Amino acid sequence: MTSSLDHAHSRAHSSSDSAPRNRFMAYLALTKPRVIELLLVTTAPVMVLAERGIPSLWLLAFTLIGGALSAGSANTFNSYIDRDIDKDMGRTSSRPLVTGEISSRQALVFAWSLGIASVALLWVTTNALAALLSLAAILFYVFVYTLWLKRRSEQNIIWGGIAGCFPVLIGWAAVTGDLSLEAWILFIVVFLWTPAHYWPLSMRYREDYSSVGVPMLAVVRGPREVSVQVILYAWATIVMSLLLIPIAPMGPLYWLAAVGGGAWFIIESHRLYARAIRGESDLQPMKVFHSSISYLTLLFLAVGVDPLLALIPGLPGY
Repeated sequence: MTSSLDHAHSRAHSSSDSAPRNRFMAYLALTKPRVIELLLVTTAPVMVLAERGIPSLWLLAFTLIGGALSAGSANTFNSYIDRDIDKDMGRTSSRPLVTGEISSRQALVFAWSLGIASVALLWVTTNALAALLSLAAILFYVFVYTLWLKRRSEQNIIWGGIAGCFPVLIGWAAVTGDLSLEAWILFIVVFLWTPAHYWPLSMRYREDYSSVGVPMLAVVRGPREVSVQVILYAWATIVMSLLLIPIAPMGPLYWLAAVGGGAWFIIESHRLYARAIRGESDLQPMKVFHSSISYLTLLFLAVGVDPLLALIPGLPGY
């Protein structure tokens, strides 16, 4: 009898412990942590480049936390606004606002809280420019992309993707207090990369977007035309990334990453086009999607490591 009571008490205690954990994970899911992770991949290396060395670890930490809060706020607002269509898309049907784990009011309060915390933290720990850029990123993503372009224009990702370029500027501004040409080059790199990265994903989930009336390029155009656009933006991304070499300037490691990683990205883009031309039923667009992530990660890793190699006396090429 005692054993049964102990077992029941243990189960009840376990259930009560799991509730806060489940609620925490639901709030975390609202912020789209995988998107935040990718955004932060661009922030830290840019700060190293701006410093031409390792910036203050406190500055690095506060900037990354502020950036994560900013992106989390924008993504939560996006989830709140899109909750009506998320329930009808297979890819998004398990999001917390759709399942009811988080109420609409709770999500809205959470989004505002993250946004205010981001701007306040960056203002106090970095500078006003970084804080204002964080605010601009949230406003752009919410109003320009989510509310205006996403459901109205096939160009939604091109211009809406600007919000995803802000972490580069925030990182640079946090270190220097201004925005130089190097920062704008990397901003444009991410801007050009975004359509080539996202359009293959929209090809994979074309039916989802079509079913809810979101005019992604893959919905309103055929796979041949979409794959051509992916190629053009991929090439433009690589060319822009090479401009950083004489401007920064950058050394051999960055050159290898830009050319080698870029070649892989471009090859996968051309393979997508070849499959579209042949009329294959399985275009395998996610190969381009994943190669684009690997390319950007490799490129910005080189952005962060290359300036550190330049500090080593006598290192060839630096």
